Amino acid sequence: MRSRLFAALTLITAAAVTLSCGERGSGKEILVGEYGSLTGGIATFGISTKNASEMAFDEINKKGGVLGKQIKLLVEDDQSKPEEAGTAVTKLINQDHVVAMLGHVASSHSLAAAPICQSNKVPMITPSSTNPRVTQVGDYIFRVCFTDTFTGEVVAKFVYDTLKAKKVAILVDVRSDYSVGLQTFFGEAYKRRGGEIVANQSYSQGDSDFRAQLTQIKATNPDAIYVPGYYTEVGTIVHQGRELGITVPFVGSDGWDSPKLWEIGGEALNGCYFSNHYSTDDPNPAVQKFVNDYKTKYGQVPDALAALAYDAARILADSFTRAGSTDGDKVRKAIGSTKDFPGVTGAITINAERNAVKPAVILKVENGKYLLVETITPEAVKQ
Repeated sequence: MRSRLFAALTLITAAAVTLSCGERGSGKEILVGEYGSLTGGIATFGISTKNASEMAFDEINKKGGVLGKQIKLLVEDDQSKPEEAGTAVTKLINQDHVVAMLGHVASSHSLAAAPICQSNKVPMITPSSTNPRVTQVGDYIFRVCFTDTFTGEVVAKFVYDTLKAKKVAILVDVRSDYSVGLQTFFGEAYKRRGGEIVANQSYSQGDSDFRAQLTQIKATNPDAIYVPGYYTEVGTIVHQGRELGITVPFVGSDGWDSPKLWEIGGEALNGCYFSNHYSTDDPNPAVQKFVNDYKTKYGQVPDALAALAYDAARILADSFTRAGSTDGDKVRKAIGSTKDFPGVTGAITINAERNAVKPAVILKVENGKYLLVETITPEAVKQ
């Protein structure tokens, strides 16, 4: 009796495992997961990413979908907490049986979730996590943005060559992999060009008073101040800096790009600059169509995070088509072979390290608008 019961349980367990394995990639819909910060400190990033991903898949589905199926996006909120990213991704993979993953914006969150995708052989594309370590997790992890290494070189070239700033102070968020990475890469590139780092101060995400650090920075008399942080603190940092009498430009990177930046910092931000992935001023018809469609659908101008998410979703769908399957290994190979994809953030080629090769732009903050100053290509930073 016991042997029969054991045999029956074994058959039931095997059937359950077979069903579970069969669910991934089967059915009338293609299930794609996305984890992002829909609430919490960097919620504007997560919301714009979700909006653009949904817009991209809606457009694709209206044209018939891919592989004869509609794409369905399942989104989990990690509440702007890196420790919740792994929980969100585990649910999407084990309970929802998604065949691929989109996300995250923040490198800290991507680094928490990428090993889970890698071990489950679920391809993951981060739209905008720029820390080099993200794609080093494994061969199922990709990005459609450039890395912090390139960003650091771009900002260093702009600050030294265009702003003619020979002395720079840095204010870094020590709790952010993104910020710490940019501090390192910018510093190395800037010093190679002949620049001098005269101060290196730090803060932690969530801080609200930066006057002590800014006072020490002011005493070093820099020509510019590099703040590779997120909009949540940057607006306050610049505002307090102006109150202390700092008049030199503050310079940042794509973490500044949010409508909330101007709400927080206001006119104090005029004359500041940051590097980014695209400009809404780009006359390219594809860019202008994306901007207008997003504004019509969501009532606001799409930030770079939205543009990158739109490109990531479209590259994933294109990879399903080129793979002729939703099988993880086949999709992984298709993503890795992406070349000159016509994205709204530029022509995207995925290199051997699973990173995107593409130009960057420098934007100037002026009365709440982000004006295109210059475009810097990978070739230009080598000069």
